[in-house]
Amino acid sequence: MSPGTDSAGDPGEGPILVVDFGAQYAQLIARRVREAHVYSEIVPHTATAVELMARRPAGIILSGGPKSVNETPTPTVDPAIYDTGVPILGICYGAQLLTLQLGGEVSRTGRGEYGRTPLTVTGSSPLFCDWPSDVEVWMSHGDAITGVPPGFTATAASADAPVAALQHAERSIYGVQFHPEVVHTERGADLLERFLYDVCHCLPLWTHTSIIESQVQAVRAQVGSSPVLCALSGGVDSAVAAALVHKAIGDQLTCVYVDTGLMRAHESEQVEETFRRQFHIDLVHVKAADRFFEALAGVTDPEAKRKIIGELFIRIFEEVAREQVLGSGPPGLAGYLVQGTLYPDVIESGSDSAATIKSHHNVGGLPDDLAFDLVEPLRLLFKDEVRAVGEELGLPHDIVWRQPFPGPGLAVRIVGDVTPERADILRAADSIVVEEIRRAGLYRDLWQSFAVLPAVRTVGVMGDGRTYAYPIVIRAVTSDDAMTADWARLPYDLLERLSSRIINEVEGVNRVALDITSKPPGTIEWE
Repeated sequence: MSPGTDSAGDPGEGPILVVDFGAQYAQLIARRVREAHVYSEIVPHTATAVELMARRPAGIILSGGPKSVNETPTPTVDPAIYDTGVPILGICYGAQLLTLQLGGEVSRTGRGEYGRTPLTVTGSSPLFCDWPSDVEVWMSHGDAITGVPPGFTATAASADAPVAALQHAERSIYGVQFHPEVVHTERGADLLERFLYDVCHCLPLWTHTSIIESQVQAVRAQVGSSPVLCALSGGVDSAVAAALVHKAIGDQLTCVYVDTGLMRAHESEQVEETFRRQFHIDLVHVKAADRFFEALAGVTDPEAKRKIIGELFIRIFEEVAREQVLGSGPPGLAGYLVQGTLYPDVIESGSDSAATIKSHHNVGGLPDDLAFDLVEPLRLLFKDEVRAVGEELGLPHDIVWRQPFPGPGLAVRIVGDVTPERADILRAADSIVVEEIRRAGLYRDLWQSFAVLPAVRTVGVMGDGRTYAYPIVIRAVTSDDAMTADWARLPYDLLERLSSRIINEVEGVNRVALDITSKPPGTIEWE
């Protein structure tokens, strides 16, 4: 269901479809469109024009991509979209592709442009309304548009891109060689807004209030009067999902918090305080650490860990449903399970246009014989949107702004066999990391900061004796949406405190290391 058409805003307001050509450009474009209060969806480049038109789009944006349009094979789009009358904006690769498909020329210049680049506006365009003649934009291309298609005009140029922007105003088809979605492009957000408001005639209806209202309606329509379970993890995603569903159906909701033994320090107490005592939500606290450690014994493959944890979660929910929820209703009563699945979860778990990076236990880790229908009110939201919705719903600041935590918990931060001893060591080290990051005033500046325990031992010296203990790896990254991330440059004095405290306070650790890998090529989590 598309919130842009049927479940958010004005029913006649269609979404902006962002066609994905890879390398995660599409995700950033989609977020920028939503920041302009217009709903956007990412679609695969393999979708046909008929399939795209079935979504009743207000406009289409062709994203950038890592390929060259002159390579074979290279991703393309159904050329029939250019005859639909729907406004189109091509960005970088997307601009080159529409140029080539409509009869223009794209050549390998041998130079290319990368990074901040001076741009000269050479023609009138609704995209460049009130722009100065010279601005600085962000370029990243090896090929260049060297000839516009019939009926098109060039509207901007740079030193190595003779056609840095082009348009066919009558057909509402536009292209820019630079990246307006990147903050380094001056007036990039303004360009996107001009396309959305002036060309596509969108209305700014995608707001936090409209998201809540639309999802409340959607949840009520989906579950009717049936009882609903919500899987609480202690993280922001499941918390916001629970609060949103509770707003929709009240006492029909029962939250289930499963203590797997793989949670962060003091997680259980915070969940109890927030949902039982503040929101007065029926909460079932299941202490199941022994079952999870038994199921994970000897398992080292991260995908296997996720599958095992996902399936055991569901089995426990089924037990709770039979004992406390569904058993009290009429025979055959349908069961529903709420999960805090986000848009990046869906994308990373694989789609027509993206390889599976890792499965998420709340997407790819569910058993085939799931006895519940899923309720996923956050499935089309990015993390920043989820936090804003959480604040609107009145969730505590500490939960709304809590750093992301993987569904499988510490199991995917222990690289190797998961045991109670290793979980205790990692939990203690992780608590120190979070405490010191907060003390340094960096918690809100970082997307995630946590400890990792590789299940290997290293030689060390403590006092006058030889030690043979675990290393702890500190992982801290900055990001906007987890689709890409950069390793955080933590101050040396902070790193010194972290190392000293972890080694001195956590028994079983004799070495601390820092992970300085960005995403890509690495992922944020180690598994």
